[in-house]
Amino acid sequence: MGPLMVDVEGYALTNEDRVLLSNSLVGGLILFSRNFSTPAQLAELIAEIRACNENILIAVDHEGGRVQRFREGFTRIPPMRKFGELYATDQAEAKLLAHECGWLFASELRAYDIDFSFAPVLDLDYGVSSVIGDRAFSGDVAIVSELATALIEGMAEAGMASTGKHFPGHGAIEADSHVALPKDNRAFNEIERFDIQPFKQLMANGLNAVMPAHVIYTQCDEHPAGFSSFWLKDILRSQMSFNGVIFSDDLTMEGATVAGGYASRVRSALAAGCDMALVCNNRSGAIEALEYLEKSDDLMIDPLSNSRLVAMQGGDRVDIELLQTSERWQRVTQQLVNH
Repeated sequence: MGPLMVDVEGYALTNEDRVLLSNSLVGGLILFSRNFSTPAQLAELIAEIRACNENILIAVDHEGGRVQRFREGFTRIPPMRKFGELYATDQAEAKLLAHECGWLFASELRAYDIDFSFAPVLDLDYGVSSVIGDRAFSGDVAIVSELATALIEGMAEAGMASTGKHFPGHGAIEADSHVALPKDNRAFNEIERFDIQPFKQLMANGLNAVMPAHVIYTQCDEHPAGFSSFWLKDILRSQMSFNGVIFSDDLTMEGATVAGGYASRVRSALAAGCDMALVCNNRSGAIEALEYLEKSDDLMIDPLSNSRLVAMQGGDRVDIELLQTSERWQRVTQQLVNH
């Protein structure tokens, strides 16, 4: 499975899209709101994608709240903070609803042959990061760990792998890595004591993948985490014994520009320990990255990357009509509305 994840522009594939997706070095595709108009159109688009590359990983950011790419015909998922607020009054109900929410949105996505959503967010809410904000369950390590564990167990029940983000934690800095290069000046011991703990807890409970942050942790390493062998190899792989997938965050974000051009960004991400590099919202950048991969004779890719990535493929699909007429789906959707 190729180490590059790309995107497409519209509701249907162009000839250029088909050529790109048929390249064996392209192992993943991420969908956005611009790729969705109706459930029927989405089904047709995914069938087109599968015709180009049957085993390509199809992903989406569909975590709830502000970050939910598909709306019409899909249940509206609340921001994860809602579960943290419920936890304050009813811990058992909050964990049960988080589990059922994970099952529900994963089932709906799997019904359309989407392999996984990049979820859950494991960042702690320190009250300073607008880009994280209510995407986080809580600022409390134990609450984040318990609710996120329940969510990924629900996702797994529906046949969907999970991705924790943004390692080792994006919640303590104000800057948004989409438009800036954030720096976190805290000591490693503080980050390890708090921000890393939800990742550590979920790794013990079935977390399948991790996405590192485009943040420089100045007291730890000079590189953003997604380009840092310290964070990805020394800490994540060696110290924490994580054996799942490491996805880069989108390499078109401002926080990734420190690594240079797109070829250099992909090379740096993969060399640091990422299994798959994302180049989205910039087709010329994706082509530059692909051309580099095609010509590269010095790229060191972890031999375990392929088996890790294959494990991200979705499980059995369900019929959307049967799903949405089931008692469980109707009960959970009503519970989410009520909360």
